[in-house]
This record gives sequence, C-alpha cells and structure tokens, in this order.
Amino acid sequence: METVDRTPAEVFPPGEFIREEIEARGWSQVEFAEILGRPPRLVSELIAGKRGITPETARGLGQAFGTSAQLWMNLESSYQLSKTVHDASNSIARRAKLYEMAPVKEMVRRNWIEPTENIDVLEKCILNFFHINSVDEQPVLLPHAARKSTSYEKYSPSEIAWLFRVRQLAQSVDVKPYSEHAFTSALSKLKNLLRNPEDTRQVPRVLAEAGVRFLIVETLPQTRIDGACLWLDDHSPVIALTLRFDRIDGFWHTLLHECKHVKQKDGLDEGALLDKDLVGESILPVTSKPPVEKNADEFAASFTIPKGNLDNFISRVSPLFSKTKILGFAARLDIHPGIVVGQLQYRKAIPYSHSREMLSKIRNIVTDGALTDGFGSILSSAV
Repeated sequence: METVDRTPAEVFPPGEFIREEIEARGWSQVEFAEILGRPPRLVSELIAGKRGITPETARGLGQAFGTSAQLWMNLESSYQLSKTVHDASNSIARRAKLYEMAPVKEMVRRNWIEPTENIDVLEKCILNFFHINSVDEQPVLLPHAARKSTSYEKYSPSEIAWLFRVRQLAQSVDVKPYSEHAFTSALSKLKNLLRNPEDTRQVPRVLAEAGVRFLIVETLPQTRIDGACLWLDDHSPVIALTLRFDRIDGFWHTLLHECKHVKQKDGLDEGALLDKDLVGESILPVTSKPPVEKNADEFAASFTIPKGNLDNFISRVSPLFSKTKILGFAARLDIHPGIVVGQLQYRKAIPYSHSREMLSKIRNIVTDGALTDGFGSILSSAV
C-alpha cells in the first residue's frame, strides 16, 4: 500500500484549548490564574500563544482540568513541531529550486556569488546574477548560437551560469570601438603570433585594439565547453575561452574558431556561441555539426595551415611522420610544430600518442595577459 504523508490542515496553539476549557467552566482568566497560583499575565500569554507550556505548567493544567500533564505537553510539542516543519519545508523547497536552476555550490566556491546560510540572501544573489526577478523566470541569454554535445534545445544550469559569468566580466574589459576593418587587421597580426608560445600573451591586446573583448573563464565541473562568442550589443563582440585543454594547438583552433564567428557576426540573430569539444576526440561525428560550426572549424584549420599544404604533406610523408619532418614542415609555414601535430591527430594521420611533447602548454602565458576567472585566480563577484 502506498504511504501518503498527511499534514493537518491547521494545528492550533495549546492556548486555544485552555481558553475553551476555562470558558466551559465559566472562569475568567484572573480566576484561572488564582487557581493555578500563577500571575494573570502568564495565563494571558499562554492563551495568546506568546508563551510555551513548560512541564511545571503542564502539571498545573492537568490538575486544574482533570487531565494528564502529558496531554498538554503533547499539544505544545505538536504545535511547535508544526511551525518548525512548515518553516523548514519552505526553506528546503526554495533551496532545492535554486540548486536546480544553478550550480550554487560551485558558484560560491568561485566567488560568483557570496556565501550565505540565509535562504533569502541566497535567492537574491542568484536572481541578481541571472538578472531576473523571480525563480520562476528563465534567465535570458545574450544573442547566441551554439555547438553542443548535448541538446540544442536547452542549456544545462552550469552552461548558463558560465555564459552569464562571461557576460558579467566582459563588460569590464577595456577595448577600442569595434570595426570590421580593425578586426581584419587584427587577424593578420594574429597570423604573426603562431610560431612562439610566448607570443600568445599578445592576443588579448591585439583583439582589444580591434574592439573585441577577450577573457578566460575556467569551465565548471562536468561541462565540456571550449569557448564562446557572444555579443553585448551589435557592436560589442566577446570571445571567451576556457583553456580546458592546455595545449597550443587547442588554444589557436578555439580562438580562431571564435574569430570566424565574430567575422560573420554569427549569433546576433540567434543567440551566444557556445562551443564544446572543439579539441581532442569529440564525442560528435563531424557530419553532425551545423554548417556554421563546420565553417568556423575549416577557417580555424586553414588559417594556421592551408588545407592544400597539409594535404600535400600528408600524401608525401604518410605514414612515416618523423619528428624531424614535422618540425621542418612547421618551420616552412612559420608556425609552432604543436599546431601541425594537433591537425595531424585530428585528421587521424597520427595517433594521439605521437609527438605529444610538441603540444606546448600556454595557459600560464595567456592568462598572464588576459582577464582570467579560474585556475586559482578568484575575482570578486562583481568586477
């Protein structure tokens, strides 16, 4: 048989029963106080529910009304418990709702919202973070489109929270006015930074001069985001990376992928570009990518290594891809050899174990020159 929790429609304070008992006997409150040998104020507060029944008072009530003292203790306990259960269940339900809509614990740890035990304060922090007035409202994302390994119809709470943190921080990045001409010039400058890992430190400045806000926001646990392109308004593009994979090929591919979205103004009519699994072994087959994402991938790959050059190199060298040949090919293109290794891995020309020492780490270099949230860097909740 199914068990159903039953909650009384209303639990009355013991004072209601005391009032009924003395009225049934025709006693006044003053007379009843004299019977108990207690001050009239105590009787008045008991009846008004302003004072709880103590064991001593319960014994006196039992003797006056011909009942057990336990009856009055039970009435008091039931009344107090009903208040506690109501208050606690309401708080639990509200907290559960907040934890459903946002990764609260991780947001507190990352200092995106302030820590608090007060449910009212916590709710206000969450609502302010998402720019909404009620937990029943849905957070409204900035203009965007998405490449996701999950459903295209919705975002997970962690993905939404990450995008809102990007939105919050991007507004504090100082850039020049955006123009397509300046951005085209910036792409040419980026071309000259592909050789040395240390040169990635210049990326934030190059993009800022073109009017593009660039920042690093570490992804939240159990999310697989590589980067995003979103727009604060029609003339304020933002590129945010997570540096989920600390390797030079992944950095450049994701950055240039987002640059293509900026160049095409992708997302202005659809919403933010949330890119996942751009690096490494994607769980999605290439054929499942939307055309706009294939286009951005092709741009990023050909920007660093023209497709014809890579095809020719593979046909000439395969399957004997020695480190010397990879280094020589990279030198001719004036790019870092790790970029070559990354593309060969993606094309499955070499296994993922091949020449991994060439995949230089660049996270500490890039974060040194960019606004960064994560990787040990804790920013204030409102920058």
